[in-house]
Amino acid sequence: MNHSENEKAPYASFHFTTGGEFTSGIEGPAVDKEGNLYVVNVFKEGTIGKVTPSGEVSQFITLPEGSTGNGIRFNSKEEMLIADYTGHNVLQVNMETKEISVFAHDPSLNQPNDLAIMDNDILFASDPDWKNGKGQIWRVERNGTFVLLETDMGTTNGIEVSPDNKTLYVNESLQRNVWAYDLNESGEISNKRLLIQFEDFGMDGMRADVDGNLYITRHGKGTVAKISPEGELLEEIALSGKLPSNIAFGGSDGKTAYVTLQDNGNIDAFYVESPGREFR
Repeated sequence: MNHSENEKAPYASFHFTTGGEFTSGIEGPAVDKEGNLYVVNVFKEGTIGKVTPSGEVSQFITLPEGSTGNGIRFNSKEEMLIADYTGHNVLQVNMETKEISVFAHDPSLNQPNDLAIMDNDILFASDPDWKNGKGQIWRVERNGTFVLLETDMGTTNGIEVSPDNKTLYVNESLQRNVWAYDLNESGEISNKRLLIQFEDFGMDGMRADVDGNLYITRHGKGTVAKISPEGELLEEIALSGKLPSNIAFGGSDGKTAYVTLQDNGNIDAFYVESPGREFR
C-alpha cells in the first residue's frame, strides 16, 4: 500500500503542472480510472489535454470545429462527457477509439457550463447567461434529452451531486450563493434551500468528497473553500493563482485535489483527508 500520499500535509497546495501549457480557458478537470487527469484547452482552445499522475501534459483530442469544452465528467461506462458551451452540446468520447459524438444537443441553452452526474448516469448541466447575470439548470436524460429544471436563477456555474445521490448543489458565481435541492432517483429536484452565501469574490467549480463536504473554487480570491453538508466553512486552501476555475479528485487513493488556474494556465494540487465522491 502506498502511504506516501497520506503522510503529506493536507490542504497545503503545490504546483502540479508549471509549464503554462493551458490557455486561460483551462477548466474541466476529471480523472479516469488510471488516474490520468483530463483538462480542456491544452496548447489552444477547442482541445482536451491529458495529464498523467506524474504531471506529464499532452494533447488527448481536438474537438469538432465550433466546439469548446468546459466541464468534464465520466459516466459509469468510462465514457467522457464534455459540456461544449459554444456548440450547445454535451459531447461523448469513446476513450479507446477517441471517437467523439454528440450525446445531447439543445440550441435553447445559453451555454452548457459545468456537469454533474448521478451514479445512474443522469446528468445535470449549469447554464449561465453571463451578460444578463442570470442562469438555468438542466437535466440531461440517459437518452440525451435536455430537460429544463429551473430558470430565472443567478449565474449558475458549479454543480455537483452528493455521494448518496440525494442532494444536488448549484452555485451562482455573481450572486455568491450555493443552493441545495433534494434529488430523487429519476433526477427531479425539490426543496430548494440556501446552503451558504459568500460575502465577496466569485465561485466556479465544485466537487464533493465521500463524506459529502463540498470543495468550491473561489474565483478572484485564489482559494478553495471546503464546506460541510450543513453549510459550515471548514477549511480555506490558498492556491498559487487568484483565478481557480475548477476542481477534481484523483491520486492513488482519491485524496489528491487538482485545481485548474486560469491566470497562469497551470494546475495546483493539494491533499485532502477523505477521497473524492467519484473515486472508486
